[in-house]
Amino acid sequence: MKLMKLAGLILLLCISAGFASPVWAIEPFAVKDIRVEGIQRTEAGTVFSYLPVKVGDTLDNTLAASAIHALYATGFFKDVRLKADHGVLIVTVRERPSIASIEINGTHDFPKEQLKENMKYAGLAEARIFDKGALEKAAQELKRQYVARGKYSVKVSTTVTELERNRVSVVFNVVEGDASKIKQINLIGNRAYPEGELLDMMKLSTPGWFSWFSSSDQYSKQKLSADMEVLRSFYMDSGYLEFNIDSTQVSITPDKKDIYITINFTEGEKYTVAKVSVSGDTPVPMAEIEKLVQVKAGDTFSRRALSETSAKIGERLGQEGYAFANVSAIPEIDKDKHQVSFNFVVDPGQRVYIRRINIAGNNKTRDEVIRREFRQTEGEWFDVDKIKKSKQRVDKLDFFSEVNIETPQVQGATDQMDVNLSVKEKPTGNISLGAGFSSGEGLVLSGSVTQANLFGTGNYLSTQINTGKINQVYSVSYTNPYYTDEGVSRGFDVYKRNTDSQSTAISQYSSHTLGGGVRFGVPIADDESISYGLAVERTELGLFANPPTRLTDYVNTFGAANTNLLATIGWGRDSRDSAIYTTEGTVQRAFAEIALPVYDMRYYKLNYQHQWFYPVSSDATLLLNGEAGIAGGYGGKPLPFFKNFYAGGPGSVRGYESSSLGPRDAADSVLGGPRRVIGNAELLLPFPGMEKEKSTRLSAFVDGGAVYGPGDLPGSAGLRYSAGAAFTWLSPVGPLKFSYAWPLNRQSEDKVQNFQFTLGSVF
Repeated sequence: MKLMKLAGLILLLCISAGFASPVWAIEPFAVKDIRVEGIQRTEAGTVFSYLPVKVGDTLDNTLAASAIHALYATGFFKDVRLKADHGVLIVTVRERPSIASIEINGTHDFPKEQLKENMKYAGLAEARIFDKGALEKAAQELKRQYVARGKYSVKVSTTVTELERNRVSVVFNVVEGDASKIKQINLIGNRAYPEGELLDMMKLSTPGWFSWFSSSDQYSKQKLSADMEVLRSFYMDSGYLEFNIDSTQVSITPDKKDIYITINFTEGEKYTVAKVSVSGDTPVPMAEIEKLVQVKAGDTFSRRALSETSAKIGERLGQEGYAFANVSAIPEIDKDKHQVSFNFVVDPGQRVYIRRINIAGNNKTRDEVIRREFRQTEGEWFDVDKIKKSKQRVDKLDFFSEVNIETPQVQGATDQMDVNLSVKEKPTGNISLGAGFSSGEGLVLSGSVTQANLFGTGNYLSTQINTGKINQVYSVSYTNPYYTDEGVSRGFDVYKRNTDSQSTAISQYSSHTLGGGVRFGVPIADDESISYGLAVERTELGLFANPPTRLTDYVNTFGAANTNLLATIGWGRDSRDSAIYTTEGTVQRAFAEIALPVYDMRYYKLNYQHQWFYPVSSDATLLLNGEAGIAGGYGGKPLPFFKNFYAGGPGSVRGYESSSLGPRDAADSVLGGPRRVIGNAELLLPFPGMEKEKSTRLSAFVDGGAVYGPGDLPGSAGLRYSAGAAFTWLSPVGPLKFSYAWPLNRQSEDKVQNFQFTLGSVF
């Protein structure tokens, strides 16, 4: 009974409250003036701008409620009150505190400034109004970043301390904890392939020898998605047309240390291709289109082959200006026979031409320097090959760290496109005084002033001084790559070279060469050019105590000082996709140097080099390199001994001492020879954990080479081989190369040097 009376009383009070006036209820009145009280940081004008009440308005309960709601909505105030005083509306507010400082303690995995920058997106930053909702959002974002790195046990606590002048300090205390490790990965549904083979394809793995470096044992949703796509691609490229991933489960132990992953999938049956056809009305002959089809009847089904076929047909149509061609592979599946037929339907669309070529980002480099490398021109039909070639040529200028190209359709026009090229310039000038060290040269002091893009014109100017115990070089070079509008280059060189070979395996002598010349380069195709030049050299020879007989005989015959008029001619073809980080293409060079019959010397040197880069996978590239050289005298004159070929060391056959291979004299000094062959096979790989970094590379190699001289001199026993590993880094101070090689067929007279390296480049 008492409970019923109490309930009735509560009901009566609620009904009474429903009819009661609000606590801020006021009698309507005409606002004669408005006064704001309680503000400290906020300007009165800011309050007036948000307040929906103006002088002259009649304030009633509805307008008062709207005013209070509007001021609360600004987020500036934690309390708002209205009252009337003889026609004056008094707005009393209490401001929210501002954030005086944000401190983050206990973080090691992330820079604190980076974390603070990320908190701004959550609405939390110094000098902003403090908002508890933003604080919670920032704490959750901080946790999310650690979870993305596999640290599920991370703990984040916050402390808010009130300060004077209505301010607060915010402190985040972070306990990072250890990264959770993948304890087990289970694959359920595999019948055709063993689980171990499939797991080896995945980036995620259980802890192993190298997982500490690659973090492959730390789970992330993105990594798992990528691995599932790897599995899907593998099965789809192996004939399993109906392959499907049914579900994935990721569980973590209560102590947040171990993660278990289970992937359930259905392989389906293996399909073969029954029939392939091509249909559609194309400007390219159908017979030519059919040759581009990568799928043949009887083949195992492969999604990759379908994609490659569509891409090749699309590119071929793109060469004719059909930029928006659509190629669809329509399947016809026979589930009983496990066969599938495809009809490639080709729709070329409308032919498109280039309206405008836009260049952005070149603050220093002149537009013409970039435009002259373009093979696609304005007003011409779109050609996908010309677009690719244009980007490649701009990239090979080596003036930019980034080169990006886009081909958007012109709005309102179905047959027009623009080419938008954006570049990011990098420093092309260098003034340096420094030192380097080479295992062959020893200490090398250098000073240089180089500008590869002089005043943004693309011209090259370089002055160099390099000094080492073996080679000293002083040079000035200037090249105008577009001496003519057709792309003929012209360059000038003045140089002085001093050689002191007494600390090397080469026959001991010194030489001092002073020379200068002019050279031209003539393009005969986009990737091909010929060069020729003329130079005058004067060489003075010096012999050390007890010199070999051949050196004494040469000086007695020709004298210690000689002048030569040298003619050079060369041919080169370079089809590499990048000059910095090559993954495919070839390089061929042929070069001849001839001493013209003007002065005493008569000799020639011919050299040919062929490099071939082949991508064996998305990350690995095979490099095959071959070189051959031959030299000799003519007109009854011998080849000068200081023009001989040498081999051994970095750049030829690693693992052997520099220039140590080939014939030797009785004093065991290397003579060099008039013939040389070099061969290298190298597998180039990205550095683990730095796959996207283009300045570093690892490699495994096999080298071979020999220098041949007249007769059966010691050391002329034939080719020498070596095998090893190398590391290359394009550092800011120059290319840094390390190698460790093992000679495979060392002879008793060979000089071995397993570890070799070079820092920087010496002219």
